[in-house]
Amino acid sequence: MKIYLEKTYIIFDRELRGYFRTPLASIFLLVFLALSSGMTFFLGRFFERDQADLTAFFAWHPWLFLILMPAIGMRLWAEERRSGTIELLITLPVTNMQLVVGKFLASWIFTLIALILTMPIWVTVNYLGDPDNNVILISYIGSWLMAGAFLALTSCLSALTKNQVIAFIISSISGFVLIMAGFNLVLSSVRSWTPTWVTETIGSMSFLSHFSRIQMGVFDLRTLVFFVSMIILCIWINVQLVQIKKAD
Repeated sequence: MKIYLEKTYIIFDRELRGYFRTPLASIFLLVFLALSSGMTFFLGRFFERDQADLTAFFAWHPWLFLILMPAIGMRLWAEERRSGTIELLITLPVTNMQLVVGKFLASWIFTLIALILTMPIWVTVNYLGDPDNNVILISYIGSWLMAGAFLALTSCLSALTKNQVIAFIISSISGFVLIMAGFNLVLSSVRSWTPTWVTETIGSMSFLSHFSRIQMGVFDLRTLVFFVSMIILCIWINVQLVQIKKAD
């Protein structure tokens, strides 16, 4: 087990360092911080609402992640395939699971760094008022889990193509579908011709519906299982895609 974890860590360390060897990390962090702050204090009408909370901050996260998570994850496998280094990777003395998990964890920890850098907004809200910090903490955890689901999906889809732009587009479209799944517009369009359980299943797949409950401080088992299951499923599919590439 120790050797297994050490090899996974080597892949993780390689990928995480790779983010900071290029301007990508700085650009992403600056864009994320700027958009988060702007959407919270201006689009979210924070001062006009006269309410010390981070509702406006977290409300934009599903939509921010819809674009920014594919931007982080699109290179995980597409770049390896484009540059030809995937052939080298799959010949290393590591398992496919170690490769996939190491790469995924690197992108997920990078996202955690971005979320931690937004905490001055949390400090500002506490300075201006008396927010429910338990709800804010739960929302941060839920936001990170949702980001993990977006990243796992993007990583999986990135393994299908050599083109990062294509990986970005199909990941964004897939994420958009998973966000919209809980909207009445979507549910009403299928309710008339499908059984009730199909409609309920589609609604339960919505990232936005699950995250909305978290924003209210309700972090139930269903939401945790949903995001964790989504991550595990995408990682498993990702491993199978790498195995197919190895067999070619």
